[in-house]
Amino acid sequence: MPITRRKLLREAGKFILLTPGAAAGLGVATGQAAAATEKYKMADHWWAMTIDIDKCIGCGNCVRACQQENGVPDGYFRTWVERYTVTGTEHEHPKVESPKGGIGGFPPSKRTDAKTFYVPKMCNQCWDSPCTQVCPVGATFVSPDGVVLVDEKYCLGCRYCVQACPYGCRYIDPRKQTVDKCNLCYHRITKGLTTACCEACPTGSRTLADLKNPKDPVHEFLRKNKVQVLKPHMATRSKTFYKGLDGAVR
Repeated sequence: MPITRRKLLREAGKFILLTPGAAAGLGVATGQAAAATEKYKMADHWWAMTIDIDKCIGCGNCVRACQQENGVPDGYFRTWVERYTVTGTEHEHPKVESPKGGIGGFPPSKRTDAKTFYVPKMCNQCWDSPCTQVCPVGATFVSPDGVVLVDEKYCLGCRYCVQACPYGCRYIDPRKQTVDKCNLCYHRITKGLTTACCEACPTGSRTLADLKNPKDPVHEFLRKNKVQVLKPHMATRSKTFYKGLDGAVR
């Protein structure tokens, strides 16, 4: 769902009251408009995501839920799942598969001599995001609550941000010719809901996290587990934290 940057910046640090009309502007179903009247204060949140590799079974539920929730066109993905097959001799060059983004799951592995695991991927919601730095018109930006968003009204479709993203999570929507990517289901989380992918995950591998909420389980998760981010050498300050990430993952 497109979120207007001008509106976000104007309302930053204030209480936002979502009236039925405003809710409709965010693409919220009419039946949900009443629930959207609760106050949401952006300054109170700093959103992130945790992913437990050991819990991911590669079922593709997350990919299908994302496609349905956000109207992602066929052949494009806001989130996808990769299967890694690693042996001792292939650790530096693992076999990586992601048939149709993993939307239909994966066929059984025929390898009995290898380690196989699944890695969900998506926008890493970087604190220092390269994409926002290269956008010539400011169409992509970090919201006051830490979500990297795209204002399609300003997007030129120049592809600078697509090239700058080190995680390959951006694409040009063929219908609009503007950039699109995961926005953490912003239309949902600002109403107190979790993301579509987290809701659909049968094992709890994915979890939406609010780093500013002292009661959020993310703090215990980060204390008790060794977590990593993808491509740490890029210094993007990614806010997608992986538990059990194998060194073979690129």
